[in-house]
This record gives sequence, structure tokens and C-alpha cells, in this order.
Amino acid sequence: MRELLDRQRAAFMAELPVSLEMRRDRLARAVAMVADNAERLCDALSEDFGHRSREQSMITDIAASVGPLRHARKHVARWAKSERKAAMFPLGLLGGRAWIEYQPKGVVGIIAPWNFPVNLVMSPLAGVLAAGNRAMVKTSEFTPVVAALFEELAPRYFAAEELAFVSGGPEVGKAFAELPFDHLLFTGATGIAKHILHAAADNLVPVTLELGGKSPVVVGRSADIAQATGRVVMGKMLNAGQICLAPDYMLVPEEKEDAVVAGLTRAAAAMYPGLLANPDYTAVINDRHHARLHQWVEDARSKGAEVIAVNPASEDFAASNSRKMPLHIIRGATDDMIVMQEEIFGPVLPVRSYRHIDDAVAEVNRRDRPLALYYFGSDGDERRRVLDRTISGGVTLDDVIFHVSQEELPFGGIGPSGTGAYHGEAGFRTFSHARSIYRQPRLDVAKLAGMRPPYGKATWATIRRQMK
Repeated sequence: MRELLDRQRAAFMAELPVSLEMRRDRLARAVAMVADNAERLCDALSEDFGHRSREQSMITDIAASVGPLRHARKHVARWAKSERKAAMFPLGLLGGRAWIEYQPKGVVGIIAPWNFPVNLVMSPLAGVLAAGNRAMVKTSEFTPVVAALFEELAPRYFAAEELAFVSGGPEVGKAFAELPFDHLLFTGATGIAKHILHAAADNLVPVTLELGGKSPVVVGRSADIAQATGRVVMGKMLNAGQICLAPDYMLVPEEKEDAVVAGLTRAAAAMYPGLLANPDYTAVINDRHHARLHQWVEDARSKGAEVIAVNPASEDFAASNSRKMPLHIIRGATDDMIVMQEEIFGPVLPVRSYRHIDDAVAEVNRRDRPLALYYFGSDGDERRRVLDRTISGGVTLDDVIFHVSQEELPFGGIGPSGTGAYHGEAGFRTFSHARSIYRQPRLDVAKLAGMRPPYGKATWATIRRQMK
């Protein structure tokens, strides 16, 4: 891997400056790599998951990769323009000029997760390639079929000095994170992110972390319950809840809790009247995560929670070798239950009640800052209060997850849910170096301003002017 990094960096330095034509060409090739091989990528995704909806994969991994790449190709010329800045008085009047140029950083390392193993490679590559960088990608060991396919396909579209994929387990991941990249992007769990930061620290590599956390849904008293519950179920059961942005728990007015639970149950049954043979519903990624989710449900049940498994066809999941899991609604979840302590990452949804909206806000604020927050309701004052009194990576109002699809909105977390952002122009900026440039006029400014010893009246005149 170090040899590959050295080759990429040497090729990068030899190419400088990276033309807009080459950036557009690489983005076009990235689009082609995904679009030309969409069927094979969907097959690989399904094989890795044990079953994954083809339509879902087309939406969340194929189309959601092509869109950002094409968006970057369309807008890269505008993003790459230098920005003029005002030179400090009186230097601007004397002919001084200041501006910012956006340079590529060099070689960017991407450590991708397993839940969207195509999109969470290709979407960041939109910003990486638009900025003029080369890239090395470490794929997840939990999706080996997708990883092997990327290693097969990439050489058909890119030289290894432009884009390369490496695969392997934790030891490979650790060695990858220790490489002296010019920037490193990690998408994954908060616990692993701590190790990534330690590994990158020795080389002072700038790191962008896209993590997760317990993203809350706040249902206001003015919310349309049928609409809210239907949209929450869509987001919670998409990819079987294995989404960093999935609604993790709901906060609902105490008098509406019964209606919310009923709405969730109806919506899940309508979307998935059966699960085991349903091609639209995705399986849990592996046996370990499947067992973990069931253990957490049993932990909640043993500590007094009411567990509602939405199983409209009365299917026998225990007798099946499938890892499909129905939506489990947890009523009466308390803080001593694991489902209220850890990010769930599966089709398990705690529902908690509140009396006053400030109680819901306090519930959100006493936990780590989440990657996303979702609010449903038509009360403008209440909506504003929730927005003003909470802090999260991003927000979707009257739905869930959709802010991630807005390519010109920066996507990222805050604190334990991540640091830094990408998507659209924000991605271009993240993977670029904003280089400050100042050009001095022909006048001897230092002499005129008394900045050159011996100091005297001109010096103090400059000091008084700067101090006002």
C-alpha cells in the first residue's frame, strides 16, 4: 500500500496543475464505472447481504452515486475559480492584491463502510476527483464480493496511479489508516473512529469523520400522525435500518403515543405485508449483527419494555435461515436499556413520550450530538424552538434522511457524530487546499509604514491607525 501511495503521489506532482478537462474526464469515468456495471454491483450487494432489494440498491447505491459525480462534473469549473479578497487598508489602495486559489491536496484515502459499500465510495470520490486529487480506497471486509468487484472493475477505467482499491480485515485497515495521506475520510462507527484518529495522528493527516449516533425523531403535537409514522417507517426499514441516518428513536406527545404506535404498525404492514420472501426487504448484513439486534431486543424486554414485532403475515423467523428481521417497536424504553444507549443500526425503534416540547429538547440534548434530527409538525414556533435549542449534524423537517440527497447541502456530523463535511461544493472545499496569495505593490510598503528599523514617527502612525 505504501508503494501504491508513493506512485500516486509522484504521478500527482508530475501532473500539476490538474486541468479542469482531466477532472471532468475522471468524473465521467467514475460515472461509467458505476453505470456500466450496475447489474453486477447490485448482484454483488445482494450476495454480500444475504439478500438486498435490487430496486433499493439501484436507488441508494447506483443512482445515488451517479448523481453526485455528474453534479460535480457540471459545477467543478465554478467551484475551482479563484476568489478575490479585499487587501487590508491602505494596501488595497496602494495596489496590493489578495486572492484564494483552490489546489488539490494530493492523495486522499477513503475508508468505506459496509452498509452502502458503493455509494459511500463513489459519493466522496465526486469531491475528491473534482478537486483534482488521486485516491486509494479501503473497502469493508463485511462486503467482500463488492470489494472484489471494485478491484476487478477499477483498472478498466482508471490507472492505479489515479484510483486504486485495497481490501482486507482489521490489520489492513489499521495499516491503511497509518499511511501518510494528504487527507483521510473515514465513514463508520464512532468507536473505530477513535482508532483512526490515533493512527492518522503520527503523520498529522487531516481527517474527515462521517459517523452516526442516535438520531431522534421529534413528533410535535401539530404533526399529521399518519404522514409522520409512514415516513419514519420508510426510513427505518430502508436497508433494514442499517443506515447512519436512520431514525434511531422517537419522542412523541404522551397523549399521542398509542396513535403513533398504531400508525407505525399500519405503515410497516402496508409496505411489507410479508418479509421472508419479499424481494423489497433487505436482510441484516451478517450473523453477528443479527444476533446483536435480537440480544438488544431481549435486553429491553427483560427490563420491562413492551416489544411489538410487526409481523403481518405471522411468519416464523426463528425457523428461517434468513437474516431478515421485522420492525420491532419498543415501548417504555428506559435509559438502562442498550437500545437507548447505543446506535441501533437495524429495524428496532424505541418510542418514548414527553409532556412538553422542552422535555423532548432536553432528552435530545442530554445525549451525544446526533448525525441527524427529524421534526414533524406544522407549528412554526415549536419547529423553530426545536431547531434553535438542539444541535445536530443535519436536519430533515417533516420527513427523515432526505437532507443527505441535497447535493449542495454540506453533509456531516458534529462531535461524536463526525467532524468535517462533504457533498457538492462542500466536498470540493474539503478535499482542496485553500491557498492564500497576496501580491505586494511596487511601493516599498514596509518603509512607508515605518515597519523597518530604526522605528520612529511613521511606525507609531501605523500602530495608531491599526489600533484605531
